[in-house]
Amino acid sequence: MITVYHNPRCSKSREGLALVQSSGKDFYVREYLKIPLSEEELENLIEKLGMTPLELVRAKEEIWKKEFKHKELSSEDIMLALIKYPKLIERPIVENDEKAVVGRPTSKISKLLS
Repeated sequence: MITVYHNPRCSKSREGLALVQSSGKDFYVREYLKIPLSEEELENLIEKLGMTPLELVRAKEEIWKKEFKHKELSSEDIMLALIKYPKLIERPIVENDEKAVVGRPTSKISKLLS
């Protein structure tokens, strides 16, 4: 099953979702701002992405710049920030059983779906 971690207010997230919809594959949309990820879910997703927690941060978000940018943070600190402020998570993320990608550019989603 494919999961799309989606923010409907984001144009890139809408583009990624449209690509998954057009694939004809079964998928589930998780609006992660409404249904935030647990720490365990986020850890599993980061592992599938092959990224560090810092690489998943939307560093241009105001909350990141105000609260976190100039602090020394451990990976655990960053994980907790992503859980507390899910708006900081890069989007869209598309996940299948084995792997996940941040869909920027959307060609990464196409590759995951093929």
